Amino acid sequence: MLHTTSSPAARAGAVRLRRALALAAVPVLLVAGCSGGSDDKGGEAAPSPSASSAPPEPEPVKFAELPDACSVLPKKTVEDVVPGVENEKGKALRSKDTDTYTSCLWTGLDEYDYRSLTVSLRRYESDLTLGTGDERAAQYAEEQVAKVSGDEAHESVKEAPLEGVGDNATGVGFDAEVKDGDAAGEYRHQFIAARTANVVVTVDYSGTGFEDAKTPSADAIREGAEKAAKAAVAGVK
Repeated sequence: MLHTTSSPAARAGAVRLRRALALAAVPVLLVAGCSGGSDDKGGEAAPSPSASSAPPEPEPVKFAELPDACSVLPKKTVEDVVPGVENEKGKALRSKDTDTYTSCLWTGLDEYDYRSLTVSLRRYESDLTLGTGDERAAQYAEEQVAKVSGDEAHESVKEAPLEGVGDNATGVGFDAEVKDGDAAGEYRHQFIAARTANVVVTVDYSGTGFEDAKTPSADAIREGAEKAAKAAVAGVK
């Protein structure tokens, strides 16, 4: 059998061809590898979107409603603070919204000693833009104290914190003169703003002496106002 021997030029050409094919295959393999990885990732299930968070809600408040201001003082407290009281049940003062504000007045004349007591309750709800019910109530209490303390018609003003009444409380003692009518005279007052959670209890207690009766002492008026404030705060449930 005759064997044909390839020429050196042919063998060299074959080598070059094999190398060219090998080099040509490299990008194909790389592309295939990249494509395979890309396909694998594409085949994975896309992560499910997280459930949308619920919209924020205002913070719950302790007191969702107000009692009638005329009901928060026990009969005994009314009799002690307002001797000769005309109506133990009190007189409800007008309110546009009794869900958020209610007020009651008691007056009494014991011989020539006159006393007047007003208890008011104001309730606040939480609001995302205005603050929690407690925060709004605290702001209202501060505003009322500042209003009473800053009134130029009030004399001998004394402001002081009051311990043991609600979450926090402030009392303001002052004198004020009434010049007109049968009620003319020098009146001694004690104002208290006490906050219990989201409700503010305000007490305005005053007294005077008609004819030859003396004006009550500042201590007597302060003690009467504090007794009423403690009872009123306890009556908010």
